Amino acid sequence: MKKMLGTTLVGIMAVSAVAGCSTDQANPKSGNAAKTNEKPKFSMSMATSGNKYAEKSGDINKEKWVNKLEELAKVDIDIRMIPLKDFDQKMSLMFASNDIPDVVQNVGGATTKGMSGSIEAGIFMPLDDLLKQYAPTIMKAVPKEAWQETSFNGKIYGIPSWLSNPSRRGLFIRADLLAKTGLPAPKTVDDFLNVMRAMKKAGVENPYQLRENFKYADTILGAYDVLPSQFEVQGEQVVPKFFDVENMTKALQAYKTMFDEGLIPKDFASISSTEYGKNIEAGKVGMWSANAQGLTNYRNKAASAVPEAKIEIIPSPRGPENRGGHVLYSSINTSYYINNKVSKEKAIEIVKFFEWMTTPEAEKYFSFGIEGETYTMDNGKINFKQPTTPEAIDEDGFRSMFWFVHDTIYNKAREELTQDGRDMMKYMDTVISKEGLGSLRFVPSLETYSRYPDVAPLGDDTGPKLIIDHMVKMIYGKEPISDWPKVVEEYKSKGGNEILKEATERYKKKNGVITAENRG
Repeated sequence: MKKMLGTTLVGIMAVSAVAGCSTDQANPKSGNAAKTNEKPKFSMSMATSGNKYAEKSGDINKEKWVNKLEELAKVDIDIRMIPLKDFDQKMSLMFASNDIPDVVQNVGGATTKGMSGSIEAGIFMPLDDLLKQYAPTIMKAVPKEAWQETSFNGKIYGIPSWLSNPSRRGLFIRADLLAKTGLPAPKTVDDFLNVMRAMKKAGVENPYQLRENFKYADTILGAYDVLPSQFEVQGEQVVPKFFDVENMTKALQAYKTMFDEGLIPKDFASISSTEYGKNIEAGKVGMWSANAQGLTNYRNKAASAVPEAKIEIIPSPRGPENRGGHVLYSSINTSYYINNKVSKEKAIEIVKFFEWMTTPEAEKYFSFGIEGETYTMDNGKINFKQPTTPEAIDEDGFRSMFWFVHDTIYNKAREELTQDGRDMMKYMDTVISKEGLGSLRFVPSLETYSRYPDVAPLGDDTGPKLIIDHMVKMIYGKEPISDWPKVVEEYKSKGGNEILKEATERYKKKNGVITAENRG
């Protein structure tokens, strides 16, 4: 990875030297917007986020939602949309050609793959002084962990869209099915198994829903604090949590019990995210792990198939060491970087634009749209109906895509309008906020991951392929669970030792390490 990155940086710097021009030089007036009556003008690239409305748009800059944004924020933006499916590739091409707009949105932080080493190459400007002077609300609101992910060598380069609480997942339950069992909500792993058994006896097809790669399978792994994608410090060394042989063995045994007794789907190892969702929506599932923000969506879809369905979120069951919960996410969603060739005057206007995103005016627009079109006012109260057709939902989501900088934990203004929304916020504040399993995270990612992909985590919530493969085999009974120490040794021999060496060295040097403590 280091060699490849170096080549990328050389290419970027070489093109920069040849080009030798500022985006302001091509438009001399743009840097002097503050001295005239013209709106500040700047260009910007951003991802489509998979939004169908965005991807079907003929010219994003002519969309009324973009024009209204420009009117309210008093700016003139030339937006380039990058399809999410090939975001990293398109970003890499953009940097290689030196066709870099004034502002670049990245999905993630300053040193992720999409940025192609551009921060290290000096393509973007440090923002510490500008933020302190022109964006005090942002500076105060953004969590320390989010700033860490958009910084490099101690300086802030990116303005993040952040999560005030990176604990977002919870344990969903069909409360109507729980009532039929006559049992209380489970508090321990044993309780959890007994509730599933009672649901199975009552005719529930899948008392607990699993899917491929153990995504959204936190309930058991969290109870033993052995999420395979996470790291912790043991003695003097940084190691994956699955090195805890005792607790990993207990977690695997619990899963095998669930499999043997038909409490999870027999084909759990191959169930896609689509099938996972369909099973829940069809009323075939008693409990599952998911993002708490999906409560309204789950309730609406389940009600179509099972009108009597009552879906709630409950505290996760605890393991023998009183641990429990779900994975903690990164503290940022997207982040925004200002081209180093932009004039100081324009950079100030761009920072002011992002600061405007934190105002009540911005919240009202991005949440509800345009008065008289998508909402009305009645004695000071907002009348807004959530869109219901796929097209309207996509258009509503399109507008909110441009709320670049804000706390994305949930949209309080909108959620307060419905009972489902109020329930979701209650669960987020009283249940989810008290859970969340922390980990050592490395920003940028460990370089050894690229050399040993089979033993590198597949994502923030998904362990290495080698580990997942053995977990599946053990649950299916094709390998003995007692062989887990051998799995740990295999991990070490196939590149794990190199990963651990780099992780430990960076931890000791405090080099790009973010520590998130367990909340549960």
